Amino acid sequence: MRYLRLIFRILHINLVLFRHGLEEVLLAVPFFRPIRFILFLMPWHWFRKLETSHGARIRRALEDLGPIYVKFGQALSTRRDLLSEDIADELTKLQDQVPPFDGEVAQEIIEKAFKKPVSEIFKEFTVEPLASASIAQVHCATLHDGTEVIVKVLRPGVEKRVRRDLELMHSLASIAHRYWEDGRRLRPKDVVDEYENVIIDELDLMREAANASQLRKNFENSTDLYVPEVYFDLCTRNVMVQERIRGIPVNDMKALREHGVNLQKLSDRGSHIFFTQVFSHNFFHADMHPGNIFVSYENPEDPKYIGVDFGIMGTLALEDQRYLAENLLAFLNADYRRVAELHLESGWVPADTRVDQFESAIRTVCEPIFQRPLSEISFGGLLLRLFQTARRFNMEVQPQLVLLQKTLLNIEGLGRTLDPDLDLWKTAKPFLDRWMSEQVGPRALMSGLRKQLPRLAERLPEIPDLVYSTMKTLEQGQTKLEMHSQELEEIRKEIKNSNRNLIIAVALGFAGVITAMWLF
Repeated sequence: MRYLRLIFRILHINLVLFRHGLEEVLLAVPFFRPIRFILFLMPWHWFRKLETSHGARIRRALEDLGPIYVKFGQALSTRRDLLSEDIADELTKLQDQVPPFDGEVAQEIIEKAFKKPVSEIFKEFTVEPLASASIAQVHCATLHDGTEVIVKVLRPGVEKRVRRDLELMHSLASIAHRYWEDGRRLRPKDVVDEYENVIIDELDLMREAANASQLRKNFENSTDLYVPEVYFDLCTRNVMVQERIRGIPVNDMKALREHGVNLQKLSDRGSHIFFTQVFSHNFFHADMHPGNIFVSYENPEDPKYIGVDFGIMGTLALEDQRYLAENLLAFLNADYRRVAELHLESGWVPADTRVDQFESAIRTVCEPIFQRPLSEISFGGLLLRLFQTARRFNMEVQPQLVLLQKTLLNIEGLGRTLDPDLDLWKTAKPFLDRWMSEQVGPRALMSGLRKQLPRLAERLPEIPDLVYSTMKTLEQGQTKLEMHSQELEEIRKEIKNSNRNLIIAVALGFAGVITAMWLF
């Protein structure tokens, strides 16, 4: 039954592609290339007129295929360096112009969630949606105290569609892992598992509310980013109420220029926000496409970002954070030997890889790039070249870094749209230097001691009793076992006599730690 569902889903995907005049996508697969000529023998292909552009047909096909494919289109929309202009423009519409569902249905979902009429929950509620995306849509409302809010409502039946597509993705990933030459290296099963965790979390609006609240705390009183307030008493799994914000979409260059927004400062602040989230907070917005980022126009010379949609947030394990920081620093310093060593140490390439050969390959990719000014170096271009090199050395994809890579590419795409001379490396260097100094050396040691200080202070009074109890247990154990050996007796006496000295030493040592931390 499961395989039957998958077959029907694959057929549905192909029918959607054909319906929108995108059959070349299917026929571009190597397996089907020998029969490509059949397409040109079909009479319907001769007379069919496609009234819309190629980009519009791709967008509509993604919309018809469902939320996961819309997400894929959203991710691509920020990479104008990889797409033609018409396709990039059309995919941008997926960010907040996905066809909405009936507003009356949204109202019914809200009333069912709170078990009361909308009129009792809100003073005013707009049935017409303000914006619509792949997972949910947004309506305007006013609370009874006059506060303007937005109401986010999960699309009906979206979870069922997502799980159906995930089932297909798991099956295709298993096939790729088993039969594709690069399947084991690219780890498609692990990547799909990672993506499943992300997309399933996005279906729970209570989780998004918690994410928004945490990000708001992280950037409290920040001049870089504003995160709207969440009203937790009006949030459920499929409904979320949040403060309404007003701003200019970050990709609306015309409006930004009309309001006199300082685009260079705005671009710099975008990269500053990214590195703050990754290396200072280790909690980053991982869905930063233009539909989720706005700009406050209250102070155009000192512009501030406004973030929305916090369904996808990313974190890194400490070891991944450290390897990432060290790799980026090594790249900045053109230390290709260290880059190669780090990849081996982290297990990202096989253990039998020759460091000198890997170093030489990385130098071949990077050295021509680094001969140009840093502002002309594209993270995206560098990553693509490095992936090609990594393939030769059987480097495995790191699923835990996929979200970060996607976010980094999005940030660079947005930043260079605002300021073509954006120097992302210049922003990264201070963060990386500071983070490394906090993780290694005296500052890291003192930081660790400061974190442990409350626990040490709490347990210090217990130390004398613990030492005495330990000594007493040893003494009683010796009595029970009737250990009368002269050598053991001498040891027992030494332990007993050193009891007081041990307690004094512990107290003095603790005082020394406190003094050192205070002086530092």
